Amino acid sequence: MNILLLTYAVPLPRDSGPKDKTYHLLRHLAARHRVTLVSFTRTGDRAADIADLRQICADVHTVPITVGRQHDYRSLAMSLFSGRPHSVERNSSAAMRALLARLIAESEAAAAPFDLVHADQLHMAPYAEPLPLPRLLDAHRAIYRIYESLAGQQNWPQNWLTRREAALLRAHEGWLCSTFEAVTTVDDEDRQALMKVMPHPRELTAIPFAVDYAAIQPIRRDPASQAVLSLATPSCPPNAAGIRWFARDVYPLVRRVAPASQLLICGSQPDLDLRAMPERDPSIEVMCSIGPADNIARSACMIVPLLQRGDVRVMILEALAREIPIVSTSAGIVGLNLCPGKHVLVADTSSDFADAVALLLREPELGQQIAAAGRLAAIERHGWRAASAAVNAVYERITAVPGRLDRGRRDAVWAVEGATPGRAGPSGSRKMRRVGWIADDAPGRLDRG
Repeated sequence: MNILLLTYAVPLPRDSGPKDKTYHLLRHLAARHRVTLVSFTRTGDRAADIADLRQICADVHTVPITVGRQHDYRSLAMSLFSGRPHSVERNSSAAMRALLARLIAESEAAAAPFDLVHADQLHMAPYAEPLPLPRLLDAHRAIYRIYESLAGQQNWPQNWLTRREAALLRAHEGWLCSTFEAVTTVDDEDRQALMKVMPHPRELTAIPFAVDYAAIQPIRRDPASQAVLSLATPSCPPNAAGIRWFARDVYPLVRRVAPASQLLICGSQPDLDLRAMPERDPSIEVMCSIGPADNIARSACMIVPLLQRGDVRVMILEALAREIPIVSTSAGIVGLNLCPGKHVLVADTSSDFADAVALLLREPELGQQIAAAGRLAAIERHGWRAASAAVNAVYERITAVPGRLDRGRRDAVWAVEGATPGRAGPSGSRKMRRVGWIADDAPGRLDRG
């Protein structure tokens, strides 16, 4: 198939769970299909990474995304005026819409049209929604739930803005999931959360996180190590909150029974508070590097101290593949088919978490047994072979439906309803939502008639 893949960020370097997932997906798609990658770029993205992606993809196109505090304030004002989610306004790009229109036209003119568009994550859904192609939204997660959880941890007025964003995203995500021909999530919990907010509920597909284990081998670790490792990206708020909780409430308890222990915080873009931790406690080391191998080799165990769900599941699976024992909260392993006590140690209070970490520092043989069992479970239950087959099955299903909508027809529908192509969402588009259900055999799809 000829696939148009839209991503919110260049999937290299693999310094976050979503980018890691997307990179593995891209590699497996490119082995079987012709893939054109379209991504937003940011200051600091490396030309070498984009060049590496061109070795995998048939073509790669990028659009710089506008970022900065002034842009955030301006997009927030637009959100308050328009009633659309702030995240939608903030990521709106006329240049991206123009690029996609050009690529569609050029592919048609060359008699090599795209067979489908695959939008990776919610941010790219508004760009895929108006395209005259079968559309798959790889939602990963129900984003509105993240904002609902964050609102409970904030003070006014930030919590008011976060609750407002959560409410708007509930409607926005529900509408998009009803509109696309297919939607996938990374676990059943997110699948059900999205189905709950869809104005026209239908079945969605859960495809669990997966890792290419053939490319990841176990790492030999120092059996005398007393180092505790965190690999969660600190720039992600749930990860940062979990690291702070561990450093403040758990690590002092570990130090009481293991005074030689160290805490290694490894990940890109740590904030000022995390960077200042070594000044308060010299046994804590904060590194901005993202390469995990060397740090795993010098560590006794890895921690996943999430207080709420985050995008760390690919990181956990890759760590298991490298055979390092893990101590996690229950929130950290949601959606992973792992057995607590056998494949990972799970603890949800500061004292229990400290006891689990201290146990692995004290008994490295036990840590090695858990690490080996975790690797086998991850390979058997989260390999890319099954995930790739599931994605291809979705592709076959949505491209088998006859009557692909031509661009002129879709633009005409938008115009009749007083909307603008590319500005998807429930706000100001309620009539258009009903028009999208003309074809009974393909919910959310407009036929040629």
